[in-house]
Amino acid sequence: MAIKRDPARLGEVELLVLLAVLRLEGEAYAVPIRSVIAEEAGVKLARGSVYLTLDRLERKGLVESWFSESTGEPGGKARRLFSILPPGVRALRSARHAFDRLSMGTVLERGT
Repeated sequence: MAIKRDPARLGEVELLVLLAVLRLEGEAYAVPIRSVIAEEAGVKLARGSVYLTLDRLERKGLVESWFSESTGEPGGKARRLFSILPPGVRALRSARHAFDRLSMGTVLERGT
């Protein structure tokens, strides 16, 4: 029997990407998302994995996307921007709560 995954349950890369989208507050697209994750989490993700993860998060209803106006430079393209939706915030809170509860009474909680 296959295990049914709750769409609000997030994998590690999904957590990182969703947190980066939240941090970037409506200015999130692949390049700054990758930069924030690399700088703040020390994790280098391939551009393709960021795009795939964003698409998956959008299918799950955790983020929404839209296209910006084209950039002013010659040949400038519109960017696909992302914003977190309330279910995405709830999924992050749920993941944080689970992590906090599971770490209670361990070396992580004691800070040693």
